[in-house]
Amino acid sequence: MNKRRIATFADAQKEMRPVAFSTMLKPAGSTCNLDCSYCYYLDKAVQYGGRQATMSDELLEEYIRQYITANAVDVVTFCWHGGEPLLLGVDFYRKAVALQQKYAAGKRIDNTLQTNATLINEEWCEFFKESGFLVGVSLDGPQDVHDAFRLDKGGRPTWERVMKSVEMLRRYGVEFNTLSVVNSRCEGRGAEIYRFFKSIGSRYMQFLPAVEHVVDRPELHRPLIVSPTTEGARPAEWNVGARAYGEFLNDIFDEWVLADVGRYFVQMFDATLAQYCGVQPGVCSMGETCGDCLVVEHNGDVYNCDHFVYPDYLLGNIKEQSLAEIYASPKRFRFGLDKRNTLPRECLGCEFYFACRGECPKHRFDKGSDGEPKNTLCEGLKLYFRHTKPYMEQMKALLERGQSPAFVMPWARARMGF
Repeated sequence: MNKRRIATFADAQKEMRPVAFSTMLKPAGSTCNLDCSYCYYLDKAVQYGGRQATMSDELLEEYIRQYITANAVDVVTFCWHGGEPLLLGVDFYRKAVALQQKYAAGKRIDNTLQTNATLINEEWCEFFKESGFLVGVSLDGPQDVHDAFRLDKGGRPTWERVMKSVEMLRRYGVEFNTLSVVNSRCEGRGAEIYRFFKSIGSRYMQFLPAVEHVVDRPELHRPLIVSPTTEGARPAEWNVGARAYGEFLNDIFDEWVLADVGRYFVQMFDATLAQYCGVQPGVCSMGETCGDCLVVEHNGDVYNCDHFVYPDYLLGNIKEQSLAEIYASPKRFRFGLDKRNTLPRECLGCEFYFACRGECPKHRFDKGSDGEPKNTLCEGLKLYFRHTKPYMEQMKALLERGQSPAFVMPWARARMGF
């Protein structure tokens, strides 16, 4: 790969601003009670000797202290992730919240937690409510979609358990959103899946495409997710097609723009509108550069990104080097710039580059005209950006006039002939 070592004035300005970055903490590593087919994180246990230990109390305190101190901003958000973070039990998080207050130094502390929602009970709900946690629920859609790939260690479906947890979260008034993996079962069902999430009370939705490569290993009960350059690697059977992904987004968008703007929020739509308005999109895959969301593993290892937890991308360990020093490292900075600098020239010249920014580097499985890795979802992304362009431009114009983007809805209904 021919890496262009280009740092712009904007890159330099970003580095000169007060330090503000996020971390995704994996206190239980990749340990999980589920065995989701498309999970790229389950195999990280192999990287850590087969069985991962959980984060010690001493390291938890050191991480919290370092993270709060390193961020020169008034609000610090903790993101608890996995594996399955609830496996550590409620008391672990009570301890974490107490430590956050110990080191807050006047800063506001927010907490988000991503869970498969199979272990939630009333005690968890009481804790989430009293502590103000925003809970991200991993749920792919209706039962047949969700249970196709999200099974537990015993091969049992999980949808009914998740739905009971969602109802419990709603009953306790716990704020939650949904994170869904757009896989092969979702193709052609965008509107149906969107309506499903509305019906269960999800007002904030994320839809992430499944695009992985696997090799078959007879000694394992599941295909091993690997880099596409691995010998024998093939596209996974659960992958969503590029065009199908674009059509999935468009089907949801057509429902949303007619009746739901300002009432329901889809991360991709919010990020796209932000790009049109020239503000930060709020999602790393659509940033010009990346590297501002570090992953901290159960043992203190720090990586550039959740999708790049491999030895080559190890930045350091918070027991040996402070999180602030790790964030300031040239290796982290170069990784972030490579998101832009390794794009094919055709991407940089694309009419939608301002919005797409090449999307996530982990999806660059195809080749551009100059031989550089290109996003395998390009066809679908162009389909989406082309379809939504007139509506995004209209919402931008509304915002510039000081009006709500929701006023796009009557305009959209007239345009679509309703």
